[in-house]
Amino acid sequence: MCGIIGAVAQRNTTPILLEGLKRLEYRGYDSAGLCVLHGDHLERVRRVGKVSELDKAAAEHQPQGLVGIAHTRWATHGEPSEANAHPHICEQSVAVVHNGIIENHLDIKAHQEVTGYRFTSATDTEVIVHEVHRYLSQEYDLFSAVKMTVRELQGAYALGVISSNYPGEMVAVREGCPLVIGIGLNEYYIASDYLALLPVAQEFIYLEDGDIAHMTTNSLCIEDKWGAHVDRQIIPYDGCPDAVDKGEYKHYMLKEIYEQPFALAETLEGRITEDRLLEESFGARAKEIFDAVREVRIIACGTSYHAGLVARNWFEGLANVPCQVEVASELRYRHPVSSKQTLILAISQSGETADTIAAVKGSRTQGFGPVLSIVNVAESSLVRESDMLLLTRAGPEIGVASTKAFTAQLSVLLLVVIALGRRAGLSPEREIEIVRQLRTLPRYCEEVLRLDAEIQKLSQQFVSRQHALFLGRGVQFPVAMEGALKLKEISYIHAEAYPAGELKHGPLALVDENMPVIAVAPKDSLLEKLKSNLQEVRARGGELYVFADKEAGIQNMEGCTVIEVPLVGDHVAPILYTLPLQLLAYHVAVTRGTDVDQPRNLAKSVTVE
Repeated sequence: MCGIIGAVAQRNTTPILLEGLKRLEYRGYDSAGLCVLHGDHLERVRRVGKVSELDKAAAEHQPQGLVGIAHTRWATHGEPSEANAHPHICEQSVAVVHNGIIENHLDIKAHQEVTGYRFTSATDTEVIVHEVHRYLSQEYDLFSAVKMTVRELQGAYALGVISSNYPGEMVAVREGCPLVIGIGLNEYYIASDYLALLPVAQEFIYLEDGDIAHMTTNSLCIEDKWGAHVDRQIIPYDGCPDAVDKGEYKHYMLKEIYEQPFALAETLEGRITEDRLLEESFGARAKEIFDAVREVRIIACGTSYHAGLVARNWFEGLANVPCQVEVASELRYRHPVSSKQTLILAISQSGETADTIAAVKGSRTQGFGPVLSIVNVAESSLVRESDMLLLTRAGPEIGVASTKAFTAQLSVLLLVVIALGRRAGLSPEREIEIVRQLRTLPRYCEEVLRLDAEIQKLSQQFVSRQHALFLGRGVQFPVAMEGALKLKEISYIHAEAYPAGELKHGPLALVDENMPVIAVAPKDSLLEKLKSNLQEVRARGGELYVFADKEAGIQNMEGCTVIEVPLVGDHVAPILYTLPLQLLAYHVAVTRGTDVDQPRNLAKSVTVE
């Protein structure tokens, strides 16, 4: 996984490429490189580490060119090293950047080695640049050489290709990995994410799978996988210019935590009235699809999977609709019992999660019903695989650890619960109750954010910890799972979540004075059961940190620290209780000195299996 940027311009592209890489660094960051076409030869600079290291090297070497490609890498083949960093070059005449995985690269490599090509990296990408060179040697032009090359590739990939034999040209390919074209004034750009191009472009074309684009400063030609010329829609950027800046915040993650009241309000806008759901906002096919649904199967990964687990409680407890939640990477290799009356509900922040997309495609052949996707990016791959779309309006999320996208997903899922619940016995009175709780949710989130200083002080007690245990019951158990995930993602503290009732079935063996136990305790039907579980922890010398509302009746005492959370309705409590756990993880990570926005070994968009 990685980030690609490229440019065909009428000015030096190096500053454009470097700025784009900085904006793409959230996608991968173990090495970075750029290559520009200077006159009739390629100039390449690569460095291990973050883009800042490449920036220093570029300042020293000062590569200049009107055509260039660049890349920030998150290793899938070969360790992080300068030799494995992109772009890859063949015979000083062809350069390639690549996102994705070439599954048949070993077969291609074996043939290329027989014909005399020498490999200098451990990557799968190098076979691509050699193959393009081979076709160029047979007097194909650059566009044709790339088209011939991709016919031989199996897997998922996005490519940017330039050649010293074809100055002023760039070729881009999309197959299973995101790639967007930015349109400037007599200039064209490519990137894995439009955010990388906002300084130079405000209009974008989102390539579809199989598309191959040929660009010069004054021309753009796109062909589909069958070789037919296509005109893809040009989409103007209508977002806030500072949406991808940290502003007054030290980290993107903190900014995005604080954006949640606004993101939730935006996500709900136009979808609910004072007291009911506007089902028309789901699209023209909503009634037809929802009327036929008898059960729901949620497909997701990571944080989105936790959102699905919360929603399962809602679907079954509120809407009386059977619901299963699947880890996408597991479902795609199972043989589940299917039904055309099962709604596939796919959740992905980026809409580019490879496992989720593959599982959705598989659901078609397995005999499931229509697909409803919940994503934060309207132009993403998952959208094109779906029958219906519910867009979360969280805005760009740059921090690797998802925050506002998660709570926006939960709010949208609750809308789906209402829609299906109407068909399965959800009373009008219960719908009014849920909708009114959703309408007040942004205000309650603002109240929780006022706990920031208190939670920051609490975080000091986790600095030297190596492990943590999170507890929740019922619908709050997935919230505990998400809290544990956030803590381990960015602070590198080993954290696990358990249903509190499971303590006596094993996890109690871990509890002592060195094992902090974090619990979420809203005043709900399971509160008294949870209190008993917390007593089990105290009886064994465990240190408790409890997020509870004022009416929960849990008091501060030795060995038990209570953070009071505003009293909120049961239905939206899982969304609200997510915020203090995000703040806790953030402040613990800052105190421990880790890289909050770009935690080691992780990347934002998981576009490979």
